Amino acid sequence: MRILYGVQATGNGHITRARVLLPALQAAGVEVDVLLSGRAPERLFNMECFGRFETRRGFTFVTSAGRVGWLKTLRQSRPVQFWRDYRQLDLSRYDLVLSDFEPVTAWAARHQGVPSLGIAHQYAFHHPIPGTGFKPWLKPSLKLFAPVDEAVGVHWYHFDAPILPPLVAPPPYPLTEEPDKILVYLPFESMDEVIYWLSAFPKYRFRVYCNIATPEQRGPLELQPFSRDGFQRDLCSCAGVISNAGFGLCSEAIQAGKKLLVKPLHSQVEQRSNAAVLKQMGLANTMSELALEPVEAWLAQSSPSPSPWPDVATALAQWIASGRQQSLDALGRELWQQEYVRQFSPSHARLRQPLL
Repeated sequence: MRILYGVQATGNGHITRARVLLPALQAAGVEVDVLLSGRAPERLFNMECFGRFETRRGFTFVTSAGRVGWLKTLRQSRPVQFWRDYRQLDLSRYDLVLSDFEPVTAWAARHQGVPSLGIAHQYAFHHPIPGTGFKPWLKPSLKLFAPVDEAVGVHWYHFDAPILPPLVAPPPYPLTEEPDKILVYLPFESMDEVIYWLSAFPKYRFRVYCNIATPEQRGPLELQPFSRDGFQRDLCSCAGVISNAGFGLCSEAIQAGKKLLVKPLHSQVEQRSNAAVLKQMGLANTMSELALEPVEAWLAQSSPSPSPWPDVATALAQWIASGRQQSLDALGRELWQQEYVRQFSPSHARLRQPLL
């Protein structure tokens, strides 16, 4: 079997998921080519595990100071180039297109009649998910962005739907806790504002990953350039994580047993829903704006215990390699019934209550 794996590169969560699923597919005997879109190639980092890969422009969100700029996003969308890219992409060599919410490969598969499978957090929103409110346009818009024949959503709970647990690799380093060390990843926020607010807590060391070339020291803030390995080392040894409400990093923090403080990106339904689910499950504190009070209260809290996720990548890879003969419902039941996932059950009961 030969697969073209399309990965949305606008956020690191999609790439993190691909880092786990790609080797699992290869171990299952699947030949995989990778295409990424949504980020300029020069802004990708630590991509050695993907070998040779292609890139296309695709689509991306334009953000400023923690908000999506919808007008600027539309202005930079370049639909004509997207139309050309997906129509000119040759899929004749492939048995299946796998899309992690990547639009070029998804639309190329639809145009050329090649079977397609979607695996992404966004596909979970094909089902009723807490925190999304009444938005009748949400499901159609997600299907329009990256249409696939079969969609596999991943989330922190199944919500009585065929949704799987997160695809997360085991922690690559021993899990320790330096009580004063806080990992910060807020790529959509104003860095000046982040520095201003966190400088009010000089007793802590904030390791802030941001778009800089060399490390900088700003009071209690240690600014770090993007590095996958450095980030993972800090995640495994920190006392907590402050981030936006992206799915990938939150999943890794939960697994590592790190307390979470999330600020969802404004005007982004997925992140607002993620924050609502995390709060209701008791997995994170949330804040709508950067402010002293929520940070101070959160810093005083203790960390939870590590909560390993099951090996979803291997299960999915074997499911794909065997022709997807088992139903997605059955696959999901097997994964959610594993012992280390059931520990969330008491908190899960609250998810049946409406989110305010």
